[in-house]
Amino acid sequence: MTWQLRAATPDDLDAIMAIETSVFPEDAWSSASMLAELHDRNGYYLVAFPPGDPARIDAYAGLRAPRRQPQADIQTIAVVEDARRQGLGRVLMLRLIDEARERGATELFLEVRADNPGAQTLYASLGFEQIAVRPKYYGGVVDAVIMRLTIPAPRTGIA
Repeated sequence: MTWQLRAATPDDLDAIMAIETSVFPEDAWSSASMLAELHDRNGYYLVAFPPGDPARIDAYAGLRAPRRQPQADIQTIAVVEDARRQGLGRVLMLRLIDEARERGATELFLEVRADNPGAQTLYASLGFEQIAVRPKYYGGVVDAVIMRLTIPAPRTGIA
């Protein structure tokens, strides 16, 4: 399957929250927090939808990257169950990395649940390295693995 990406808007809040609460039932952000993120000028949020069906949001991802600052953070990424393991998460992450670079960041951080090896593998394949652990961060039960990427310079196909 293929998807199109576009910048998320406050009009996407209901669709984003439907995914948020289904993917992260114990750790879901509140609608108010997500709406604040969508309005924040330091944020960059994307949604993914099948071509020709822009109302069907299958994934979203968000970045906090103040312009001309050396550090940025992946805030969240979520893909509906039916769209997983098809490369959509990787595409979203690559776009967020590009945006962080365009805004001037040289390092990108994220937190991932210690009990989510699939996500950890994806992030490691993109160059993220584990730098720390926050014990019992998620719901007072599950550790958060903190990962960092030194953002590589853009590459071109010209040798």
